[in-house]
Amino acid sequence: MIFSSCEKSGLIRLGFDERIRGSHHIFTKEGIEEILNLQPKQGKAKAYQVKQVREMLLKYQLGG
Repeated sequence: MIFSSCEKSGLIRLGFDERIRGSHHIFTKEGIEEILNLQPKQGKAKAYQVKQVREMLLKYQLGG
């Protein structure tokens, strides 16, 4: 999956706050215990990170 402003803005539209530390994009949201730490590699999200985001979205029933 391509890691771009499109994916990041999707999380931001869902109410996540983004903090960037080097190559780490850290997303948090009030009421969500998990912290999403995304590190793009050559412009793409890593497969396990995509899985983490998907599982978290399903767990909290976010995104419709």
